[in-house]
Amino acid sequence: MTNADGLSKTLNRIHDVMTGHVESGDMPGLVTLVSRRGEVHVDAIGRLAFDGLPMTRDTIFRITSMTKPVTAAAAMILVEENKLRLDDPVDRWLPELANRKVLLAIDAPIHQTVPARRAITLGDLLAFRCGYGMIPVFPDRFPIQKAIAEAGFAPGPVFPSFPPDELMRRYGSLPLIYQPGERWLYNAGTEILGVLIARVAGVTFGEFLRDRIFVPLGMKDTGFYVPADKHHRFATCYARDPATQKLKVFDYPVTGKFSSPPVFENGSAGLVSTADDFNAFAQMLLNGGHLGSERILSPTSVELMTTDQISSENKQESQLFLGESRSWGFGMSVFKKLDDPNAAPGRFGWDGGYGTSWYSDPREQLTGILLTQRMMDSPQPPRVFTDFWTSMYQPVDD
Repeated sequence: MTNADGLSKTLNRIHDVMTGHVESGDMPGLVTLVSRRGEVHVDAIGRLAFDGLPMTRDTIFRITSMTKPVTAAAAMILVEENKLRLDDPVDRWLPELANRKVLLAIDAPIHQTVPARRAITLGDLLAFRCGYGMIPVFPDRFPIQKAIAEAGFAPGPVFPSFPPDELMRRYGSLPLIYQPGERWLYNAGTEILGVLIARVAGVTFGEFLRDRIFVPLGMKDTGFYVPADKHHRFATCYARDPATQKLKVFDYPVTGKFSSPPVFENGSAGLVSTADDFNAFAQMLLNGGHLGSERILSPTSVELMTTDQISSENKQESQLFLGESRSWGFGMSVFKKLDDPNAAPGRFGWDGGYGTSWYSDPREQLTGILLTQRMMDSPQPPRVFTDFWTSMYQPVDD
């Protein structure tokens, strides 16, 4: 996309390809946003539900794991204020995680443990090296997987719904799967991080995000639930029924899990947002921490977030989520090499399991956001994701 004509052709191609996914019945509708060097284009296709109103630019979506980079940014605000440090143990604020025990081996009974060699740090939580997380072995076959499920942390589309103190008590009842700093494990780090941020800041996690990120960036429709006066803009969420292979409603706008304040403000998967709202967050990162006159983070903090923070040893067995071409920064993935048409090195971002995707490319000053509410069937990107990103990066003939 080197000129206006090329950008126009790219946008037309994205529209045509995305329209095909809606017309095929794979989802009722979607919203795409493409921003390049400050020029923003939004396309709303289809409907909020199969029997619903037309999709609009300001439709609200459950962005699930796209919450993670927002949580990481909130933590870095506290680092810049000297209230937290990346290498400091989190025991002071999270005593439930003090004096950890670690499984003797991944397949050991959960009582066979050894002492942790060191405490969990803020950096461990941000980089998903804290020792807690998802074991990418399906179906479950290890005792620790059963214990994790019994504690209420089984992987899947239904997220923990415990008060923060109870959530931490449950984490504290489990041994670590690996030593702190040893291995990248998905998801738990930012779940715990939201509780840490609230305890350090002395306000709820939602209040901190609102006051320090959402209001300054003008993210007026982003939060942990959709108020009643906005339910008419809230898309219905669908999942494929494994028995019938047909789509069925997973979460309703008015009566669903995101339609009222939650018991737990989940820093890993709890936010709702719109294309323009999330683009404001993305542009803040691309700008080195500021948007307009509002500075959220320093350039150094943004660089830390968007730079590879895990070693090849940390990354073992993470291929299900990261593949071969990317690694992990703070709360988001970072592309390391080019191994397919849409894996631009240096690009950062993440996906959401309810059907959302965001990545920003600093070299091109390019952001793409795809918002659907057609839940992913596996950790592998669905066809609509790969089609969107391939269309973004595919060369055009002038």
